[in-house]
Parts: sequence; structure tokens; C-alpha cells
Amino acid sequence: MTEGYRLTAATGLHKGDREYQQDQVSLFAHPRNHGCVLGVVADGMGGRTGGRKAADQVLLTARQLFERFSPASDDASSLLQQIASEAHMVIKLTALSSEQDPHCTLAAFVILPGGECHWLHVGDSRLMHFRNKRLVRRTSDHSYVQALVDRGELDEDEARVHPQGNVLLSCLGTEEDPTLDSHFIPKLEVGDALLACTDGLWHYFTDEELASVVGTLSPREASELLVNKARERAAGSGDNLSLAIVRVEVLENRPAVGSAFQTLR
Repeated sequence: MTEGYRLTAATGLHKGDREYQQDQVSLFAHPRNHGCVLGVVADGMGGRTGGRKAADQVLLTARQLFERFSPASDDASSLLQQIASEAHMVIKLTALSSEQDPHCTLAAFVILPGGECHWLHVGDSRLMHFRNKRLVRRTSDHSYVQALVDRGELDEDEARVHPQGNVLLSCLGTEEDPTLDSHFIPKLEVGDALLACTDGLWHYFTDEELASVVGTLSPREASELLVNKARERAAGSGDNLSLAIVRVEVLENRPAVGSAFQTLR
């Protein structure tokens, strides 16, 4: 991105029809570097408190490491790897010190001041990159159902309603090291948007629907619409859901330094 553009953003969080909330989401503006943003969603698993503790740990680790991150000298991809690695280790230690069995997904992205974007995910929380109301790329779930799709045994519509759709092949907190998939976008353009979300949201939409909503509405409007529509389509059986949206827009009336990153909740 060049001077004269801004990032607008929004988050959404709802416990759905569950008794307790295990999703967590946050957008962090870098404390010292204008235009540097970290977005994180985490879907915790492991009972009423175990899953929430795991998701909380992911956000705590992300915030602490991001505050020490220097965009000019540090590698953003390494930052995301470190967030995942350290959160994974702490979640494993939590399991050893309690009777809980906490696990967590992770979908995180870093946008640098020049427009570079790095992302990383594990589990079935997704990251999507949209351009001109079209999906450019999205992550591939680390799940049993996705493995069936990859082998040609299911199509996307069948996968969406498969009874074992919540079975993960990798996540944070397991005995094995998690599978961490990363992606690099050399430069975001005006009109580009990023969506990070848990399965409680994407489960109820096609990629085309998400591209249309995120590409047409402001992040705040898109967040509100997607949460409300997901709740409607869940028809009383919805999971926790969370999402973060960041969009690149032309800055028509330039704000004061430090206010170009707007988190619209």
C-alpha cells in the first residue's frame, strides 16, 4: 500500500447456541508502527474452561510477541510461527497441570506498513483473501472431512453436512507438533479484503457468498450481516463463531497520524 490508503476493520463474536464461549478474536494495531496490524482468531476445544483457556492463551501469546515485533527488522512469517509454537507449548503444559484436555485452532495474519501480508493457520479456522468480490485464496482445513475432499471422496456440499465435520487432524495443544500452513501476499491492493473466521461462521456460507458480502459492504456491516445470517441459518444449533475482517480502502480525507487503522466493532 502507498500513502493515501487506509485499513478499515471489524471483528465479530457470538457464542451461538452453546452454553459457553470458546472462540476468541482480536485485531491488534502495532504500538509503534502505523499501518502494521495483526489479526487472530482461535477456536478452543476441551470443555467449558479448557477450550477457553487455550483460546485465551493464543491471544495472549500473540499480543505479547506482536508488541516486541519490529516490522523493519523482524520477519513476519517467523512471528506467526513463533506465536503458534509458543501457544502450542503453553497449552500442552496446561493439559499436564490439570484434568482438562485443551486444544485450539489458529488463523492469524500480519499486514505490514508497505502492504505485505503473511498468514498462518492450523485446524479448521480459515483465512481468505478477496479481490474485486472474488476469492483469490483460502486456507485448506486440517480436518478429516477435508482429507476426504482432497481424495475426491466428497465434494464441498457433502463436506459441509458430513457428521464428522468437526474431527481435526491437527491443532494446537496435541502431543504431535501441529501442522502449520503459511502463505505470503506480496502486496495488498485497494479493494482487497482479508477474512479470518472459525468454522462456526464459514460453515453456513459458500465461498462466493463470503466474497460478495465482504467485497460489497464495509467491514462493520459485513461482520454484522454474516453473524446474523449465520445465526439464522443455524436454526438453533449454532456453534460459537468469530471473525475478523480487514479491508484496504482509499483515504479520501486523510486522518491525523495514527488514526488510519480504524477498528469498527
